[in-house]
Amino acid sequence: MRKNVYANYASFIRTSREISDLEGELVSLKNLLSSRANIIHTIADGVQIETLHEGPHHSHDDPLEPLGPTTDHSNPLVENLEILLAEHRVDEALSVLDEAERATDDKFLTPSALLSLQNTILEYRQRLADQLAESTCQASTTGPELRSAVQAMKRLGDGPRAHALLLGSRQRKLQRSMQLLLQPGLGHGGSCTAALAHLVFSTVAQAASDSLAIFDDEPAYASELVTWAVGQTEALAGLVGRVVIAGPAASGCLRAVAECVHVCLGHCALLEDRGLALCPTLLKVFRPYLDQALAAGLKRIDLCTAAVAVLDDWLLSFPPVGSSVASQQKLSSSAHRFNLMIQELCEDIGSLDIMQLSEQALEGILQSFGSYISTMINAFPASFETENLEGSGRKIVKLAETETQQIALLANALSLADELLPRAATKLSSFTRNDEQGRRSFERNNRPPEQRELKRRLQRLVDQLRDSFCRQHALDLIFTEDGGVRLNADMYLCMDDGRGEPEWFPSPVFQELFVKLTRIASIASDIFVGRERFATILLMRLTETVILWFSEDQNFWDELETGERTLGPLGLQQFYLDMEFVILFASQGRYLSRNLHQVMKNIIGRAIEAVQAKNIDPYSVLPEDEWFADVAQIAIKMLMGHADFENAERDMNSPTASMSARSVSSAHSHGSS
Repeated sequence: MRKNVYANYASFIRTSREISDLEGELVSLKNLLSSRANIIHTIADGVQIETLHEGPHHSHDDPLEPLGPTTDHSNPLVENLEILLAEHRVDEALSVLDEAERATDDKFLTPSALLSLQNTILEYRQRLADQLAESTCQASTTGPELRSAVQAMKRLGDGPRAHALLLGSRQRKLQRSMQLLLQPGLGHGGSCTAALAHLVFSTVAQAASDSLAIFDDEPAYASELVTWAVGQTEALAGLVGRVVIAGPAASGCLRAVAECVHVCLGHCALLEDRGLALCPTLLKVFRPYLDQALAAGLKRIDLCTAAVAVLDDWLLSFPPVGSSVASQQKLSSSAHRFNLMIQELCEDIGSLDIMQLSEQALEGILQSFGSYISTMINAFPASFETENLEGSGRKIVKLAETETQQIALLANALSLADELLPRAATKLSSFTRNDEQGRRSFERNNRPPEQRELKRRLQRLVDQLRDSFCRQHALDLIFTEDGGVRLNADMYLCMDDGRGEPEWFPSPVFQELFVKLTRIASIASDIFVGRERFATILLMRLTETVILWFSEDQNFWDELETGERTLGPLGLQQFYLDMEFVILFASQGRYLSRNLHQVMKNIIGRAIEAVQAKNIDPYSVLPEDEWFADVAQIAIKMLMGHADFENAERDMNSPTASMSARSVSSAHSHGSS
C-alpha cells in the first residue's frame, strides 16, 4: 500500500483521508448508539421489573430496593482516576478505565448509575486523551515517550488523532532542528544539503517505523503516512532548491546542482525498503533546476568553445598534461575545451541516472556539436563571403588559412563524432558506471539502436563541415579572385579557331585539381592515421564537387551545344583528355567512386553528341583510348616530377612525341605553382 505513489496520488490520498475520517465518525457514532442502546435497554428492564413487583400489597410510596451497585460506586473511581492523571500514570489509568468499561455490562446497575458511570468514563477518557496530546507537543518529549503516548491514545479508541499527533510531533521536532541548521552564517553548500537530507529522511524513516509498529499496515494510516512523507520531501526539495541550487543552476554549474540532487536521492533511496518511494517526488521539484542548469551549462560550453576558437591556431596536439579527460586524440585547443566540458557534463548527468534528463542532455550535446561545427565552418576563408550572401551573422573566429589547418578542422570533427562524443554519451547510462564488465561487453557487441542513431546524427554534422571544405576548394579552382570563371566552355571552343594542333596536356584547371588533391592526400595521410576511409571519402567528395559543378552548369552546356561557336574535333579531344585524366588519377588514388565514374562517362557522351549534332563523326577524329590513357599517365608523372624525358623522346610514335620541352616545363611549373 505504501508504494502506491501514482501519478494521481494526490487525489487518491485525499479520498483515502475522507474515507478514514468517515470511518472514525462511524465508529464514534456506533459507540454512541451502543451506549444509548444500553441505557434504553436498562431503563426498559427496570420498568419491567418495577411493574412485576407491583401488586395489591405494594404501595407506590414504598422505596424500590436497589438491585445492584449505586452511583456511589463511582466516587472511588473518580478519586482514583484523578490521582492517576495527576501523576501521569497512563497505563494504570487505562486499566482502570477498561475495568470501568467492563462494569457497564453489569445488569444490576440502575439506569441512573449506568449513565453516571458511562459519563465518568467518557469524561476521563477525554481528559486522558487531551493530556496525552499535550505531552506529544512538548519539545522535551523523547521518542519512547512519544510512542507510549500514541499507543495509549490508540487504546483510548482515537486512532486517527493518535496517528496525526505522531506525525505532527515528528514534524515539529524536524522544524526545530532545521531552524538550528539554517542559522545565518552557516554554509549552504553541499554539506548543508547532506545535513538537511539526512535530517528529513531519518525523521521520515523514524515516523514510518513508529507508524508501522503502532498501527501496523492499516491502509488509512499508511496513506496518511505517505501523504505526510511526500509533503516533507517536497518541503525539503523546495528548501534545497531555493537555498542551495538556485544560484548554481542559473549560472550553469551543473556539477554543483547534480551533487546536491544526488545526495538527496541517495538518502531518499534508503526509504525504498520501508515502502516509501519518494524519489519521483524529489525529481518533480528538482527537475526545473536541473533543466535550467543543463541549458545554462550547454550555453556555457558554446560560449567557452567559441571564445577559445577566436585564438585557436587550428593545429592538432595531444591533451595538456594533467587533463582530467583520458584521451589520446590530437585536437586543436578549442576542440580540447569542447570535449573536456562535454565529458564533464555527461558525468554529472549520468550520476543522477534520470532517463528523461539523459535524453535531453544528449539532444543538447548534438546541438552544441552543431554549433561548434558552424564555428569551424566559419573558420574557412571563403565562409565570410558565403555568410554575407546568406545574410546571416558571422561568428568571430580565427581563420584556418592553410590546407593543413583546414584539414585539422575536419580532424577535430571526426575525432569528436567518431569516438569522443559517443564515449561521453555512454556515461549517461548507469550500467557503464556500475558494471565495468557490462561496459566492456557493450563495446564488444554491436551498438544499440540509440548509439547507432547518435553516430548517424553526428556523422551528418561532420558531413556538413566536409562539404563546406570541398565547396570552398572547388570554388577556388573554378573561379578566379576577381569573380571570373576558369572552368568554362570557351577553353574548349577556342581550340578549333585554326591555330593548329595544340600541345596535348590536361587543361590547367584539372592540373591544379590533381596537384591540390595530391597535396591534400599527403596531409590527410599524416592526420587521419587509422581513418584512411575518411580521407578517401574527402578526396572523392572534392573531385565530385568539381566535376558535378560543370556537369550541371547549364551555361557551360548551352555554349557547347547551341552557342554561336561549335565544339570542334580538337576541343572534343581536349575535353576527352581532361576527363580521362581525372578518371585516371582518381582511380590510381582509389577515390574514384562509381557515381563519379558514371557522371564523367555521361558528360563525355554528351560532348560527343554535341559534335555529332554538327554532322561530324567524332570517332573519326578522336585517337584510340590508349592514347588518352598514355597522355594522362605521362601528365601525372610530369606533375609529380617523375617524368622520364629520355624515353619519351626515343619513341616518336608515343603520345608525348608532339610535346616540346617548353610545353613540358611550362606545364610542370604551372602545376607546381
